[in-house]
Formats: sequence, structure tokens, C-alpha cells
Amino acid sequence: MSNEIKSIHEFDFNLICEYYSSLERQGPGSPEITVKALSFIDNLTDESRIADIGCGTGGQTMVLAQHAPGQITGIDLFPAFIDLFNLNAAKLNFQDRMKGIVDSMDNLHFQDEELDLIWSEGAIYNIGFERGLNEWRKFLKTGGYIAVSEASWFTEKRPAEIDEFWQSVYPGIDTIPNKVNQIQKAGYIPVATFMLPENCWTEHFFAPQARAQEAFLKKHAGNVTAEEFIAFERHETQLYYRYKEYYGYVFYIGRKI
Repeated sequence: MSNEIKSIHEFDFNLICEYYSSLERQGPGSPEITVKALSFIDNLTDESRIADIGCGTGGQTMVLAQHAPGQITGIDLFPAFIDLFNLNAAKLNFQDRMKGIVDSMDNLHFQDEELDLIWSEGAIYNIGFERGLNEWRKFLKTGGYIAVSEASWFTEKRPAEIDEFWQSVYPGIDTIPNKVNQIQKAGYIPVATFMLPENCWTEHFFAPQARAQEAFLKKHAGNVTAEEFIAFERHETQLYYRYKEYYGYVFYIGRKI
């Protein structure tokens, strides 16, 4: 295996999907943070329509269903994630009011002003924060909410190593004030903004991966691509511990006007 760390964009989606299917969460977060973000959302009822875009296997969506009324649709591009999503919903007896479907977040099939709440934890980056805010807005009713978590800079300046890493994986990363400005420009009132605590990365994201990585490498023993993928994941973990004061995930909540 080469000592050079590949970019996440160089790996096969099927390999990434297989790895993350074994994890409850596909990004930083926690049940407590999902509930905290939900506390800023008003006026949800049993008739409300909620979409979790980029839902993965539904770790956060199951928490939403436990704490919010309404019908919930999970959207993800990977069929394996959606199969697990629907299995998890059935295990919790939520199958009557939540359903996962395979769809692309850049070509959603909701009706205009169909939704009361759009949720997306750590996934809007797939099409870009600004683009997602603008393109998804039409699906929200006036007064409806969007709640997303997004990688953001905590400082104006940061070391070159972490800056170059994020520019390679997500050039759309920006500072919190700039993200809030993008929310306003897209036609939302910024309702709340808060940083995810460190345990959303360490306890809920990295710790489960340590176990999953060993099993993944054992299953794919001798597969250079699999080894390079795990090397990338471990490199990302190391960077977080080294530079966590400079960046992290931030929850942004806006209301459509």
C-alpha cells in the first residue's frame, strides 16, 4: 500500500456504502444533538410532512420519529442504506409513519410546498450547502423549517494541513457567519446555530469506526483498495484530534419566509 493518502472521492461508492452500512451513524452527531436541534422547530403535528435527506441507515431519523409527530420520508442514494433504514423503522414499529426511499438529493420528487420540515445531518455537502438551501426551499411550505448539520470553520485562519485537507474533500466549507449569511440569502430566517460538541465525533462517530475497521480489513484481507480506504478514514480521525479547535460540524436551522 502506498504511503500517500487518497482523497475520499477516489474510492468506489459501493466500498464506502458497505463500510458505513455497518455503522449506526454515517457522520458526526448524537441522539441528544438531534433532539436539541428539533427543539427549535415549532408547530409540528400528526399531519406534518418531514423529509430526512441523505438519511443513511436512519440513525438520526429514528430519533426524530421518537420525538416528533408527522410522516417522515428518508431519502438516500444507496439502496443498501434504505433497506437498513426500513428494517430499523420496522423494528421500532414506525413503519406506518416513516418510509425510506431511494432518490437523489439533486433531483427530489416532492411536490412544491409539500414539506413542513427538511432535515439533513452531515449530508447536504453532497450537493453543496448553498445549492441545497436554494433548491430544496421550494419543497417547504411558507413557515417550514430546514435543519442541517454542516462542516464549518470555527476560525478565520487555520493551519495549512487541515485547510488543504478540507479544500480537497469539501471546498464548500466556510465560516459560521458566512454560512448564516447564505441561509438569509436563500430566503430563510436563521432560527438557531450551534456547534456540535466533541463527543459527537469521538464517542458517536470515531469510536464505532475503530471496531468496524478491523472487521472490514479482515473481510477484505489483501485488498489494497480497502486498505487505502481505511487509511483515509484513520487519517481523517487523526486530523480531527490534531485540529479540532479549528473546525467541526455546526447545526443550522432556518425558517422559510
